[in-house]
Order: sequence, then C-alpha cells, then structure tokens
Amino acid sequence: MLNTLVHGAPTDAPPLVIVHGLYGSARNFNVIAKRLSDTRQVIAVDQRNHGESPRFDTHTYPEMADDIAEVIEAHGGHADLLGHSMGGKAAMQLALTRGDLIRRLIIADIAPVAYNHSQRHLVHAMRGLDLTSVTTRGEANERLAALIEDERVRAFLLQSLDLKADPPRWRLNLDVLDACMDEITGWPGTEGVFQGSALFLSGELSDYVLPEHRATIRALFPQARFAKLPDTGHWLHAEKPRDFEATVDMFLSA
Repeated sequence: MLNTLVHGAPTDAPPLVIVHGLYGSARNFNVIAKRLSDTRQVIAVDQRNHGESPRFDTHTYPEMADDIAEVIEAHGGHADLLGHSMGGKAAMQLALTRGDLIRRLIIADIAPVAYNHSQRHLVHAMRGLDLTSVTTRGEANERLAALIEDERVRAFLLQSLDLKADPPRWRLNLDVLDACMDEITGWPGTEGVFQGSALFLSGELSDYVLPEHRATIRALFPQARFAKLPDTGHWLHAEKPRDFEATVDMFLSA
C-alpha cells in the first residue's frame, strides 16, 4: 500500500485523502493537512514512485486510482478526496470508476484532458545534479540553480532530496517517471460519470484549466463547481495556503 501521513483521529466526518502532484510527496501538504485535521482525519499519500511509497515499472492513471482506492478502503471505505495536478487526474480516474468510495471531490488546477507540455526537463535536471559531498539543502540549491532558474521550482524539487541517505538520493523513481511522461501529461479517456459534489479549484494565473475545458469537465462531473484563487498560479496550495485551506474547508463543510 502507499505510504501515508495521517493527521488527526477519525471523526464522524469522512476522512480527507490528499494526493500530491508530479515530483511531490505527502509532506507537501503537511501544514494544510494538520490544520484541516481539526475537524476530520486527513490522510496524505505518497504516490507510487514518489516519496516512501513502493517503486513500480509503470505509472498509469488506472494504477494510481487503484492505489488510492486501497488507501480509502483501509480507512473505512468512504472518503473525501483532494488531488493536485497529476494527483487530480488520479483522483478523477478513481471518481469515474469507483465513485462509491468518494463523497466529495476537489480537483486542484488540472482538467481531464491531455496536455502538450512535458516535465522531462526537470527529470534531466535532477539526474544532472552532482550530489557528491552535498550535506545541506542550501548546497544542493546552489548547484541546482545552474540547471533550473526558477527558485520556487528548485525549492519544490529539493523537498524530495534525501540528504540523510549515504550517498544522498532523490525520493523519486526518475527513470520510470521519465519513461511514463507521455502517460502522465496525457489522459486515458476514461468513460463514466461522477454524480457527487465536485469542486474544480484553479489558480487565476494558471493556464491548466481553460474555459474550453469546462464542457468536458461537466460531461464527466455534472455537479462540478468552479472557483479560482486570485493572483495564484499552478502551485496554488503552496502560493496561497490559507486561501486554499479555507476554500477546501468551506466546500467540505457545506
């Protein structure tokens, strides 16, 4: 089963399962998960080939959905589900195929469509980082700056660098993520309809959820509602964590 970080004890409310995006981990949501656990149990997962979860030779959305289903079934069989980016696609896949497991669905800045962009350059940057004699995250950041200009992207990636390992290592199965990139940025064209409540929350400055995607979303998620966080990009939970948390809490409590 996937590695999980569990926050809080079970309550009368369904637990909230949080699924991170590509190159992320359960720890990306630590602060938000802890704050939301005041009223419900929150379970953040490391997806396959990420964090401390098992490594596999494949990385498809049906497989990721099955992984999440196993976690939900281990925690009572019914949950609210929040997924960001790649995690949002995995959450949508599960909702369309095993909707009985989900009460409410929150999809953060992603649509059920194939995208043309690729994140392979980040795999190559992480592979190209010389970890010899690196002992601090600051040292790793200085070296990674030669490969990745954006400081926010570097900070995000470096959360997955294990400096306690000897030698240091990435908590990511980079070879498989590279090989499966077309599947990750794609969408399997899953048929089905999720009739439950769904919130599609995007960043105002992001181009991941466009007006032309709404018809596709509504066909698969007829109860979908749409909201945007102002002055926020794709990493909305990191850029505006309090606003993100408040919106999630309001939707789940309605």
